[in-house]
Amino acid sequence: MALVAVITADIVNSTLVSPATAKKMMEKLVLLLKDYPHEFYRGDSLQILVPQPANALTLLMQLRTEVRKLSALLDVRAAIGIGEAGASVKNLRMASGEAFILSGRSFDLLAEKNDKLVIRTGSNVVNYGLSAVASFADYIFKHVTEKQAGVLAELLKGFSQLEITKKLKKSPSTISQHAQAAGWTTLSRVLEDYKNLISVIGK
Repeated sequence: MALVAVITADIVNSTLVSPATAKKMMEKLVLLLKDYPHEFYRGDSLQILVPQPANALTLLMQLRTEVRKLSALLDVRAAIGIGEAGASVKNLRMASGEAFILSGRSFDLLAEKNDKLVIRTGSNVVNYGLSAVASFADYIFKHVTEKQAGVLAELLKGFSQLEITKKLKKSPSTISQHAQAAGWTTLSRVLEDYKNLISVIGK
């Protein structure tokens, strides 16, 4: 059976921003997730089914940049579980496939730590590599500012820095500085490392 990724997440500090910002945040997230089966619950918690596991970390980083763009107070805490989906999934919260179990249990453990990201599969060997990937990705993002998040959001969509200068109407040097300060070069390598590790599971 094909592997999937399940993201279990919540929005950190969502109650600390204004109602207008909270509303805008939800609109941004819904738009970003329009192509993925997902469910929101308890207001600021959500679960997402990602049919292509290789895309899960990029999607999660897009979620984090979208909320951080709105306020430096906001972030996304999440667990990515990768495994079989199980039987036909009609209700994400009631699903009991391997990917859902790994994601849910890993997310529960995050509450005991100060981490914002964990990635788990059924392979302990692969998990060692994914632990490093998660730590690096989380560390890189931890101090990203609102403006830097705006640039990262566009880079994660695949736009070049030149295209972003036109889209955001900023100078090339400003975009370059934001990308560099946000650790884009390292983050892009981490995302590639993640994809390489995930490809091992399917073999």
